[in-house]
Amino acid sequence: MFHIVYAVNMSSQRDRILECACDLYLKHGLDGFSMRKLARRVGVTAPAIYRHYEGREAVLADVLREAHRTFARYLYAALAKPTELERFIGAGEGFLNFVIDHPRWYGIMHTAPEHLGMAALPEDIEALIGSVHRIWIDRVRECMDAGILREGDPEMTSITMWAHAHGLVQLYHESALVMTEDEFRWLFEASGARLMTGVATEEFARELNNRVTPRDGEITLMPKNRSVKIETE
Repeated sequence: MFHIVYAVNMSSQRDRILECACDLYLKHGLDGFSMRKLARRVGVTAPAIYRHYEGREAVLADVLREAHRTFARYLYAALAKPTELERFIGAGEGFLNFVIDHPRWYGIMHTAPEHLGMAALPEDIEALIGSVHRIWIDRVRECMDAGILREGDPEMTSITMWAHAHGLVQLYHESALVMTEDEFRWLFEASGARLMTGVATEEFARELNNRVTPRDGEITLMPKNRSVKIETE
């Protein structure tokens, strides 16, 4: 029993360290990141942090590791769906849920290793990134094989879709899109459906046009010096 409690406490402390490390890096960058500052945020002494990690690079690597592991769990849930289209949609929903549930993880996941003080990412993190990348390419490929998406290069189509999704998420996380979470979910799905019509077969493109539910109200975009309102019908 005592061993179980100790393990839970160790796990909880690790979670706290990673949470604070992610916040510290996103707010102050590598130059403003030190083990002493991290310890102060966690509420422990610097030697207590060193008992877990050799230095800040090791901490940041573990932040990335946890972020990508969590992201993978969200996407892997889609693999249990029974059809190609449901797995494809499930992967998209997993992405959307992850970026809304874990904005800080998403914010650090795409940081170049040199900006984290590393010459290269650890091999296990590279493997995680590769497996997640493969999940999405496989979803696109099987939809092409099933006649849902037009035939083409699954990897290039995947990159186009990811770039679109990533751009919307960045606008939302940076408050360039002023909207509620529910409004963003609607925009993400509706905009994604519009993009999909460009790579879908004619039959599925017609189905997509019927899937987008009109929404009353307006969405406000906030560039640096002005606001633009987009009416939704």
